[in-house]
Amino acid sequence: MIQKYQFGLKELAGIFNYLSAENYQNIGPKARDGAIMIEALSSFNDMAQGYHEEIEKGHYRINDKQDGSLFQYTVGPQSFKKYLNPARRKLWGAKKNGNGFKVIPEETTPPKMALWGIRSCDISSIDILDHVFMGDYENDWYRAARNNLLVIAVGCTTCSSNCFCTSMGTGPMPENNYDLLITEVTGENHYFICETGSENGEKIANVLRFPKAKKEDVSEALNRVKQVEEKMSKRFNPEEAAVILKDNIESPHWDEVAKRCLSCANCTLVCPTCFCSSTEDVTDVTGDHTERWLRWDSCFNGDFSYLHGGNIRNTTKSRYRQWMTHKLSSWYDQFGSSGCVGCGRCITWCPVGIDLTEELLSIKSTK
Repeated sequence: MIQKYQFGLKELAGIFNYLSAENYQNIGPKARDGAIMIEALSSFNDMAQGYHEEIEKGHYRINDKQDGSLFQYTVGPQSFKKYLNPARRKLWGAKKNGNGFKVIPEETTPPKMALWGIRSCDISSIDILDHVFMGDYENDWYRAARNNLLVIAVGCTTCSSNCFCTSMGTGPMPENNYDLLITEVTGENHYFICETGSENGEKIANVLRFPKAKKEDVSEALNRVKQVEEKMSKRFNPEEAAVILKDNIESPHWDEVAKRCLSCANCTLVCPTCFCSSTEDVTDVTGDHTERWLRWDSCFNGDFSYLHGGNIRNTTKSRYRQWMTHKLSSWYDQFGSSGCVGCGRCITWCPVGIDLTEELLSIKSTK
């Protein structure tokens, strides 16, 4: 039987300080620029506290209710992906050496990282990225980051109208791939229920001597997660969706979506599983030094689908269709699962409020 523990903010801060002493870089939610961002935290007090969200299609606001809560938001515009697969990373440099160049390998390595407040959907997104970056063609940086990762997961006791993790089988309660799992209960009695999911998690619990949880308080925490599961109204069968999209490549509805889509790439930038990238070479004005950088790219960018002789996706229709059919359909062929985890970020951060779940249902109805 898995032992469950119970404590308050003081003990949670103790975990933070312990990990800092163990040379982990604590990374988690921080309120900045009107959103919950994912950033390196210098102290426990940097963590977003008391914040709740207003989320709709194309709408995001945070409100500071000053209620002392830590995890009563859902997901902001960023995911932990940016620490496993940085948005821009130097690959190598080269310096002029006589009539040639000397290549200088980039030796920067990722630090030991502790990820705080990671939701079940985002844990699933890391599992998906593992298949991408540690499959047939391994990404050395990603592998190094994963080898030194400690995950402090959160059971969701709140959800937004854009969440649909229940449809994707990715939440709202994490089931594996975490070191510590924390579920927050707010109200008159504010506390956290914690359980361990790894040897590292058990070590932390033993060193810090977590107090055992009361049975009735564990039941209350689980009940709040259950209520969140029942609240989610966006529902579809992902395996059926994969077939629908394959069978409707020429659906007239793609033209209708294209009239609204701005090809801004917001959906791909906020998505925790999108992994498209490009390389760029930069040279100084003297021509003595050059560098090659890896950076995020998007299938919505015109240049991304440029091949010798022309662009193979030169319309918004073709780009949106590529993104959605890859995410929900052909990803199964590549990696054996859907590429969507139901976090709803693409819906929230679309400037015109395009909802891929609604577009899927529209395509299905026009078969």
